[in-house]
Amino acid sequence: MNKIKKSAAYIFCFLLLSGVGIILFMNIHPAFGGIPTTEQKETYQELNNYVDGNFVNDIPTRVFVNRSNNSAMNEVSASDVKNRNPAGPIPVSAIDWKLIESGNDSLTWFGHSAFLLSVDNKKLLIDPMLSPVASPVSLVGINRYEYSEDIMLHLIDDMPPIDAVFITHDHYDHLDYRSAVKLNSKVSHFFVPLGCSAHLIRWGIPEEKITELNWWEETEYEGLTVALTPSRHGSGRNPLNIDTTLWGGWVILGNRTRIYISGDGGYGPHFKEIGDKYEPFDIALIEGAQYDRKWPDIHMVPEQAVQANLDVNGKTMMLMHWGAFTLANHAWNEPIERALKEANEREVNIIAPHIGETILLDADLQMPPTAWWDL
Repeated sequence: MNKIKKSAAYIFCFLLLSGVGIILFMNIHPAFGGIPTTEQKETYQELNNYVDGNFVNDIPTRVFVNRSNNSAMNEVSASDVKNRNPAGPIPVSAIDWKLIESGNDSLTWFGHSAFLLSVDNKKLLIDPMLSPVASPVSLVGINRYEYSEDIMLHLIDDMPPIDAVFITHDHYDHLDYRSAVKLNSKVSHFFVPLGCSAHLIRWGIPEEKITELNWWEETEYEGLTVALTPSRHGSGRNPLNIDTTLWGGWVILGNRTRIYISGDGGYGPHFKEIGDKYEPFDIALIEGAQYDRKWPDIHMVPEQAVQANLDVNGKTMMLMHWGAFTLANHAWNEPIERALKEANEREVNIIAPHIGETILLDADLQMPPTAWWDL
């Protein structure tokens, strides 16, 4: 009996010390980010989307659901899981920096939800997760797919000066510590949802270079109108700061091009509300991958992404949140195949460029997809 008590005591001490060590590591390592200040939290108290110290969605949203009670989403898990990762290097395009700097409105995709936009000759980075691993530490995490050309190796060094970075939320596959630190000297301004400035400030980005917005707040920047719009998701970089920062999508309105970026999130009435306020959009970048029937409220399936594009009145849509990391139990290329099928049936104009390819956002954006993902 004494041996059992001693063993239990040793296990308890080990778990206690391990827990303390993990908490200390999260507090010390900068990649885990910062915490909104007391003053920030006090101002959030007056907001409708902030309750008892946490941001909340407009409608009830579950992070996880009981699979047995969600038969409507059973089709999502019917993927061939053998193809969760590409069978070989993904074919990508060499980046055409001259075209990007030509003065035309354009879009260049770096995989997942990372984009470089040119709008009114302003260079805008969206969710620049440009590191090889989606994780706070490089030794552990989800590795980026292998590309046919190593376009990511010197990507930030090769970029022209960036006018603004837009962050949708603080999850590791969207807000990357290593990328943000490296971008600091190259970026004029950062736009983030409420609370996310705490991360950037801890990483050495001056407070005066950061603008925080709540849902539906607008501001003008260098002739562009930008607004943070709602999404149905969540936030957090460790178990101790879940939903202490806000999440959302972005509207960016230029003289020639109107752009909507959905950010991560489940389907909901907010898409119609965004469309009613800001339509039409020349292009809508819609999340529709890394879905699972265990979390149907916080990520869309491809068919819902197509409907979201119709709701916001996107003239052209592009599916994002795929092509770089495997974060869910479906074939890596299933999202685009399902999205293309649904878009064709719904008569939605959809583009699917290569990673690294620059697309000019002209008035008639017709680009029949080529199945580069069919490895």
